[in-house]
Amino acid sequence: MNDYFTYDERLGIPLPMLSKEWEEYDEKEQHDILLEWEKIRGAIPDRIAELEQIINQKQAELSDESDFARSCQLNSEIAELASIINDLWIWYRMNQTVSERIHR
Repeated sequence: MNDYFTYDERLGIPLPMLSKEWEEYDEKEQHDILLEWEKIRGAIPDRIAELEQIINQKQAELSDESDFARSCQLNSEIAELASIINDLWIWYRMNQTVSERIHR
């Protein structure tokens, strides 16, 4: 499946990286790609939960932080984690129709 997916460091999951149009893949390739994507997609909520835990830890640290520079850094880290979560939800929702293709 490495021919069809590339690991995204920022999101922490593999993302589809198709080199040709969907219709150019034969039926077996399409089926294999869709099955792999469903596995990845199914893990997205767990990845989001991991990131939410990190955010909660950083927010707890932020509430006790008196150093302004460190507070700014924590806020920036929290914002980046929230952005990653948003992008993960976009990938998760954008591809909800994939499972419909698998079950045809």
